[in-house]
Amino acid sequence: MIRSMTGYGRERRLVGAREITVEIRAVNHRYFEFNARTPRAYGYLDEKLKNFLSGKVGRGKVEVSVSVVNNEGADLGIELNLKTAQGYLSALRAANEQLGLPDDVALSHIMRLPEVFTVRKTTEDEDEIWEAVKQVTETALEKFVSVRELEGEKLKEDISSRLDRMESLVSQIEERSPQVTELYRNRLFSKLKELLNDRSIDESRILTEAAIFADKTAVDEETVRLKSHIAQFRKHIASDEQIGKQLDFLVQEMNREANTTGSKCQDLAITRMVVDLKSEIEKIREQIQNIE
Repeated sequence: MIRSMTGYGRERRLVGAREITVEIRAVNHRYFEFNARTPRAYGYLDEKLKNFLSGKVGRGKVEVSVSVVNNEGADLGIELNLKTAQGYLSALRAANEQLGLPDDVALSHIMRLPEVFTVRKTTEDEDEIWEAVKQVTETALEKFVSVRELEGEKLKEDISSRLDRMESLVSQIEERSPQVTELYRNRLFSKLKELLNDRSIDESRILTEAAIFADKTAVDEETVRLKSHIAQFRKHIASDEQIGKQLDFLVQEMNREANTTGSKCQDLAITRMVVDLKSEIEKIREQIQNIE
């Protein structure tokens, strides 16, 4: 199935205590080029994401954005500095005795004092984070591929119609080519008859000249190869493989055969057909620039 190189997929999901969002977008590029945008604390995910996608995306400039948001306090560890609290408590009680105040010190009083509690960010398990991100990435990738396939179907329809048009033009060239030789023979006979008046004309010589002309202008090999390339093109766009590079090669070959046909032809009608043929090839070339 043809896939476009442009695509977009997004998935947001709550995995455990983390809300993970993954976005995948891609534009045209001759090769696979990867770029990741991840939070600084999760930079180790970049290479993992690249390895995960490189086997699933053939060509294109791919950018992946990842957001990991922990639920409130989920990634925090709070520790009581017991010695500090005991020091505050002793100092407060001593102050009560010296000032003759009642001993009404409560935990709520100590909690407000500095450095009684220490808040630390807990160390996260990298493998656990990656497994969670990979789950979300897989779904985002499915949506991304679905968009690529939808665009690919549109490309396939357009290319198929252009291949039909090319095949029709090639058939017309094949039909016209023998007629050109016959027209040349008739023109040559008329010209010689005019020059020689009523004197005898060597018809064998005219046939020889016509045969030489036919050999020089014959495009049978080119049209056969063009039809073969068109058939191969159809086969590739109907396959489930990544075909962008193969189509690049076939377009080059079709263009080469069309150019050779154009250089050989000595007929205005065939010249026009070749111009139309090259126009269709160029339009197909533009289309396959967006095929994976």
